Amino acid sequence: MPTLTDRFRRAPVWLPLVLAALLVAADQALKAWALSNLQEGQPARPFIPGLVEWYLTFNTGAAWSLFSGSAVPLAVGRLLIGLGILGYLTWKPQPRALSVILAMISAGAIGNAIDGLRQGKVTDMIHSPVLSSVTRALNAGDFPIFNLADMCVVLGTLALLILSFLGDRQARRDVQ
Repeated sequence: MPTLTDRFRRAPVWLPLVLAALLVAADQALKAWALSNLQEGQPARPFIPGLVEWYLTFNTGAAWSLFSGSAVPLAVGRLLIGLGILGYLTWKPQPRALSVILAMISAGAIGNAIDGLRQGKVTDMIHSPVLSSVTRALNAGDFPIFNLADMCVVLGTLALLILSFLGDRQARRDVQ
């Protein structure tokens, strides 16, 4: 019985490497822009009014400031995970969709690792008032301020879950 990975053409080895490099470069460019154009503690600057605004802050931990003060150990872990994923994709090419998704997750890990190793904290600058209104309605406070690397990890993880559910559904159909 063919598996999900047998059904789809494998991605070329260079695809996840190039995609991850482009995403890391975009993440680092946005962080450099934020450091040059925003000041910590200043009011947020609307980007898309009501949806997205720029607000500079730093995080020495992980999501929602978990493990605060652990920037360097977290950075080493992120770097190892990001490079490990890319190494795996180089060693064992995967279907295009999976390669793109894993490259996104890898890029996010590497992008935040660079910050942690270089400055001992991760630069965050994207705030969503809409997401904050949802989390406040759930009595969870404001939604965390995030960056492009965080978006790569979260969206990549969500896409990976969706892809795995689609694969499970297809496998069940094949068995019937």
